[in-house]
Amino acid sequence: MGRIYMDHSATTPVDADIAQAMVKFMTEDFGNPSSIHSFGRDVKKAVEEAREKVAKAIGADAREIIFTSGGTESDNAAIIGVATANCKKGSHIITSTIEHHAVLDTCHHLEKNGFKVTYLPVDEYGMVKAEDVAKAITDDTILITIMHANNEVGTIQPIAEIGRLAKEKGIYFHVDAVQTIGKIPVNVDELGVDLLSVSSHKIYGPKGVGCLYIRKGTRWTPITFGGAQERKRRAGTENTASIVGLGMAMEKAVANLEQEVTKLTKLRDKLINGITANIDHIQLNGHPTFRLPNNVNFSFHFIEGESLLLSLDMKGIAASSGSACTSGSLDPSHVLLAMGISHEVAHGSLRLTLGKMNTEEEVNYVLEVLPEIVERLRQMSPLYDQNYQPKKECCQHV
Repeated sequence: MGRIYMDHSATTPVDADIAQAMVKFMTEDFGNPSSIHSFGRDVKKAVEEAREKVAKAIGADAREIIFTSGGTESDNAAIIGVATANCKKGSHIITSTIEHHAVLDTCHHLEKNGFKVTYLPVDEYGMVKAEDVAKAITDDTILITIMHANNEVGTIQPIAEIGRLAKEKGIYFHVDAVQTIGKIPVNVDELGVDLLSVSSHKIYGPKGVGCLYIRKGTRWTPITFGGAQERKRRAGTENTASIVGLGMAMEKAVANLEQEVTKLTKLRDKLINGITANIDHIQLNGHPTFRLPNNVNFSFHFIEGESLLLSLDMKGIAASSGSACTSGSLDPSHVLLAMGISHEVAHGSLRLTLGKMNTEEEVNYVLEVLPEIVERLRQMSPLYDQNYQPKKECCQHV
């Protein structure tokens, strides 16, 4: 068995067809899209064709798409742009405690600049309740920002329900859909969103590119200046090759959605059932049914997640304990803590996220080696030994 990659929520390999198409725009069609000569015009056409593909994939108009450097920039631009443009109307923002740090840290930044932010709790499955959103709304609320599905535990949020609520109240609604494109249907009208963030490298496109959907009529202010690119909404020379790659990735994600969901769900459920049947003292994190088709997240009691990841890596299996953006932190997942999981249990979390190249044979291999790894690590755990190992009887002298 060769190396096995089960960390697709962190990043994905670039599709071979996409990589090949991108090379042309780094070597042959290298012009600046803003140039008026033929080199520029040819490239500009490719950028606009990619914009059409992206828009079609999420049910939007091409004029509502802004290309960015990725999900983080899109989240920042959406939140700060709406807050800045609507600050005279209000200064209150609603989000949740389990958002990606691209959203949470942006909200913290705005709090330092006079805005008020409500961080909604989640239930034990990591789900935001629409009624909690409704209760948090005030006359000062200008923006609601809730992720479509959580990047760590895979729980899918009731976005359409929240979207209807936001529309009724005349409040802008931003959704981070970085983890859901290509895994579940994403349509901006059906979800009722005004702004939506997308990242290319989660859907077999290149890193360093993404987009932000902004519904026509949304009051929004750019956060970058210095050029007239993207209809003066995002300054800077367009990353043409990557934009072309994003367009192709979005097109493929939508075309293969049904097939991918069927395959990934089968592998996901096999992993969940196999782990549950063969390892004790564990808990599945995230909603059991309203979860992404490729996400498996467990907490293993009495084990440090870092040791588990290193042991799996030695067996050729790449996984994670949560978001790649916080993998260097010693703190337990803020998502798991928000779900009411203790620090000790949260430290023993493992996230396996599947992709289109994973096979049933690879899943079987994980299910073969994981119980052995867990047992070995627990034998070295004083806490496990204290609580669950049979006590040795004292010798009796005759």
